[in-house]
Amino acid sequence: MSTEQVSFVPSIGVAKHVSSHPLSPLTSSEINNAARLVQSLYPAGTSLQYKAVTLHEPAKAQLVPYLDAEHNGSRTPSIERKAFVCYYIRNTDKFHEAIVSLSQQTVKSNVRLGPNIHGPGDAEEILLVEKIALEDEGVKAEIAKLQLPEGTAIISDPWIYGSDGVSDQKRMYQCFLYMRDPHDPSNIDSNHYAFPLIISPVVDAVDFKVVRIDLLPTGADHNVKEPRPFEIPPPNEYDPEYQYLRTDLKPLNVVQPEGVSFKVTQVGETGRILQWQKWFFRIGFNQREGMVLHDVRYDGRSVFYRMSLSDMVIPYADPRHPFHKKAAFDLGDAGAGVMANNLKLGCDCLGSIHYLDAVLNTDKGEPWHMENVVCIHEQDAGIGWKHTNYRTGKAAVVRNRELVVQSIITVANYEYIMAFIFNQAGEVKYEVRATGIVSTQPIDDGVEVPWGTVVHPGVLAAHHQHIFSLRVDPAIDGHDNRLIYEEAHRMPRSDFNPHGVGYTVDQTLVERSGGLDVDYEHNRIFKIQNTSVRNPINGKPVSYKIHAPPFQKMLADPDSFHFKRAEFADHNIYVTRYRDGELYAGGKYTNQSRGGDGVRSWANRKEDVKDTDLVLFIQFGLQHATRVEDFPVMPCEIIHVAFKPANFFDKNPALDVPPSSQDFNKSTLLSEQAHQPSLEAKVGAKGEVCCSSKL
Repeated sequence: MSTEQVSFVPSIGVAKHVSSHPLSPLTSSEINNAARLVQSLYPAGTSLQYKAVTLHEPAKAQLVPYLDAEHNGSRTPSIERKAFVCYYIRNTDKFHEAIVSLSQQTVKSNVRLGPNIHGPGDAEEILLVEKIALEDEGVKAEIAKLQLPEGTAIISDPWIYGSDGVSDQKRMYQCFLYMRDPHDPSNIDSNHYAFPLIISPVVDAVDFKVVRIDLLPTGADHNVKEPRPFEIPPPNEYDPEYQYLRTDLKPLNVVQPEGVSFKVTQVGETGRILQWQKWFFRIGFNQREGMVLHDVRYDGRSVFYRMSLSDMVIPYADPRHPFHKKAAFDLGDAGAGVMANNLKLGCDCLGSIHYLDAVLNTDKGEPWHMENVVCIHEQDAGIGWKHTNYRTGKAAVVRNRELVVQSIITVANYEYIMAFIFNQAGEVKYEVRATGIVSTQPIDDGVEVPWGTVVHPGVLAAHHQHIFSLRVDPAIDGHDNRLIYEEAHRMPRSDFNPHGVGYTVDQTLVERSGGLDVDYEHNRIFKIQNTSVRNPINGKPVSYKIHAPPFQKMLADPDSFHFKRAEFADHNIYVTRYRDGELYAGGKYTNQSRGGDGVRSWANRKEDVKDTDLVLFIQFGLQHATRVEDFPVMPCEIIHVAFKPANFFDKNPALDVPPSSQDFNKSTLLSEQAHQPSLEAKVGAKGEVCCSSKL
């Protein structure tokens, strides 16, 4: 990453006591304060465009002793509280990042970043780009050629421009145009994705003007046609008001008459601790990652230092201009925090819900209060464990209660429902549900192409991939961990294995940083181990195993910009040695990026990762070959990564969960108890054995 240190006199204000916990997100006053300190570096009247004003997390070497002291009840060391600020001098390409000491009221560093490093979009900028695209006279002239009905509303969807190495050094947006149903102009929620247009303006995000108008190919080749009178297809609405709704669905109420089993503790203005069924962790929230979990512990034992969704990429399959640049890095290009929904009671989460708000920043550096961006609730997930003694008919059964910490983001057409899910057996799951509306483009009648599916008359939904990267900083009973993988292998026939039925499970130690893949032919399972702590039953190292789902790696050519930029998308797992600041698998700034500063580059250092402070980036995803059933709105596709204890406990940790009973559960129907025929043998006084039936 090319950078330039900007010469300046550090701005120093009056020092003041900062009482926030080192991991608590910035408060409103801290956001104001950080922006003011950065602004003071410039002459009066200089307008800055703030992309992020967020917590600069303390160095791990400082934070680990702090957390240990906190849990031990000892005096905690003092840690300087800092903010990270990235910003533009407005209407220029001068992009900067600064570190601000809130404790000392000074700007510690202020760096102008080099070429091909661009900041993310923000809400105000995207709205401005929409306006510029629609008000441009050249765009209006192209739209006029379509001869649309009077009063037709045109919609602009600005996309991050992407990268192809062709005149793409400046920061730009590629806008795709749609229209709302012209026969229902008053319906502002009309599904405009059913009416894609062939006109695509490109907006310069420095000068904020249209610099090019692309025409989209609508056949089976690269050829484009001049706009001509538009044949209006029928609408295809998703809004329930336009459906004939089912009438035979009865209410399903989630009721907890005695309240919830979790506890949320407010720490200062923005810090939260969540405790539930022996679990303890802190919840953070920021512009880029959205939810972040810190200091995750079970029954007082450390499990994970930090967990968050690090990155994601959605590369599209259409090879034609300008679609060939479509590869959305939604977290780096915009941010999971800024795109978070205000979750509604009874809609996005069911049952007894606790909501968390967040404070982010506007483009002017002012606090932006976001309500209900995280919901916390419990859910029943079926049976946790069960056994029936078939000889007596007595059953022992425990329900699997889960704690869900959920956030939902809307990225223009798509929604992602993201949740950390904990259970009572010491297991953690990270789940993503993909829904929303597929990205659409126009296609001529009667044309079929192998890179997409026609989902509505004149509407093509291109195939695409969704590839996610979950960053996991483990702390399995401490921070010196190792990564191993286990494989099951057939034993060769021998005198020892004469029937050829034996197999073994073998372990391989990962000694150097790099990328690794699952191998389902041999049931390859990865484990995070701490060899300095041994299980009291079998003497094995305590560990957590990773259940990563199979997914097709990025299909783009290794020499393509898609592949170079998405440094995480070619392996199931990357392991690196911990370094402060290496948080984002696709690199710190993904907008029109070139690659070279993400997890693939870090892993290529081939550092020692044996029994040390390591970090895992775990990839999972969907190959979305589109179908008609995905339109006008897509049923949820569900994927998840799971972490399960392996020799971490001395028995099933959910044994102490109260058994499931009718008095507790209040079910309305009871099942008959089943008896299976059985025999038992009893030893008599003289040692004889007598068998008798139990029925």
